[in-house]
Amino acid sequence: MVEALKRIAAEPYDALLTDLHMPGAGDGLTVVSAMRHANPTAVTLLLSAFPHMEAAAQAILLQADEILLKPIEAKSIVHVIKNRMAMRPVRNRQIESVAAVLERTTESAIQEWYKLILRERLVMSVPMSHDLRCGHLPQLFRELVARLLSRASIGSAASVSAAAANHGLNRRRAGYSAAMLVEESRLFQATIFRTLQSNLATIDPSLLLAGVMTIADEVDSQLSQAMASFTADSLPGAPPAWA
Repeated sequence: MVEALKRIAAEPYDALLTDLHMPGAGDGLTVVSAMRHANPTAVTLLLSAFPHMEAAAQAILLQADEILLKPIEAKSIVHVIKNRMAMRPVRNRQIESVAAVLERTTESAIQEWYKLILRERLVMSVPMSHDLRCGHLPQLFRELVARLLSRASIGSAASVSAAAANHGLNRRRAGYSAAMLVEESRLFQATIFRTLQSNLATIDPSLLLAGVMTIADEVDSQLSQAMASFTADSLPGAPPAWA
C-alpha cells in the first residue's frame, strides 16, 4: 500500500484497481481516498471477495466508482475499465475541508439531531418548543467550525464559551437532569459523524482524522462548560444568572 500511495502522489493516473481487503485494515479504502484526492476524475474500482459486502460497501465507499466481486476474469475487468473511462469525467468532485462541510450542512444536521431527540423519551419528558430545543445549535456549530479553522492542538486549553455556559443554565431551569444534558451532547456528536460519513466523497482525506478528533475534543469541552454552569446553578446560594 505504501508504494501505491507514493506512486499516486508522484504522477497522474487514469484508473485505479485495488482490492478492498488488504493485509492492513482499511488499506483499500486509503488507496481509493488518496486517488480521489490526487486524481479526482480517475476511474476507481474495488475488488471484493464477499458478495454480501457489496451493499454495505456501496453505502460507505462513496468515493469508488464500482465494486467488482471476485472471482472475476481479467477480460471482464478490462471491459469495465474501458466502459468507465469512456464515461469520463466520472464526476466533478469538489474537495472540502471538514469545517466547510459543517458550515454547508448546519441546517440539515440540526434537523437530523432534532429527529433523534424526538425519539428520546427521557429528554422529551421536558416539554419544549422546537426553537427552544434547537436554539443553541447554530452557535455551537459556529464555535465548532472556528475551532476546526484555528487548528488548535487536541487537548489544548479550551476557549471559554459563554454560549455553552448559558446553555447549561437554561437547560437546568427548564427542568433537565444532568443525564439529559449529556444525552443531547451525545446525539449531537453522533449527528456530526453521520453528516461527515454522508459527505465522505467530498472531504479532503488528509484532514478527516484530525477533523474528527478536533470535533470530539470540542464537543466534550462544550459539554464540560455547560455542565459546570448547570451544576453551579443548582448549588444553594448560587447568585441568579440571566440568559
